[in-house]
Amino acid sequence: MDGYGLAQMEKAGAMNFGKRKARAAMLLAAATMLLPACSAIRESRGYIVDPTLTALIQPKIDNQQSVEGTLGRPTFTSQFGTPTWYYVSSITGQRPFNRPRIKDHSVLAVTFDANGRVSEVTRSGAEQVVYLDPNGNKTPTLGRERGFLEDLFGNIGQVGGAGVGGAPGGGPNGQ
Repeated sequence: MDGYGLAQMEKAGAMNFGKRKARAAMLLAAATMLLPACSAIRESRGYIVDPTLTALIQPKIDNQQSVEGTLGRPTFTSQFGTPTWYYVSSITGQRPFNRPRIKDHSVLAVTFDANGRVSEVTRSGAEQVVYLDPNGNKTPTLGRERGFLEDLFGNIGQVGGAGVGGAPGGGPNGQ
């Protein structure tokens, strides 16, 4: 091979190396831009706890109006037994393609006496959270199973069947 052919091969190799280097730089830039998308998402759910305000609620001093004025409307209230207002707060974290996980959970329960005054303030956290594992089985029901085609074509001939040719008069006014 002469010197001219060798120089052409070296030049072509250098060009391919430059293209590979440019591709690698573009892939690195794309990966760097996608990394923030993989960060965890933090979300507050329910009542947003303010420790200063929750510390202001005092038994035998505050009543329902003052509690509502200080903390706002409760997340939910008791339906039976002693009147209790619950302020529920959860902070969850979620990585992409995963289920949300509870990072922090707190419940503030304000119990009232018969006169509407605060009788007790209790706080609980994630130690009392119950994790349920739902059963994926189907619930049996009475009746028969209908297939897709039966659902699709099952009403043909059913709608308006009694009125075809059998209604007296024929018109909307009976004439």
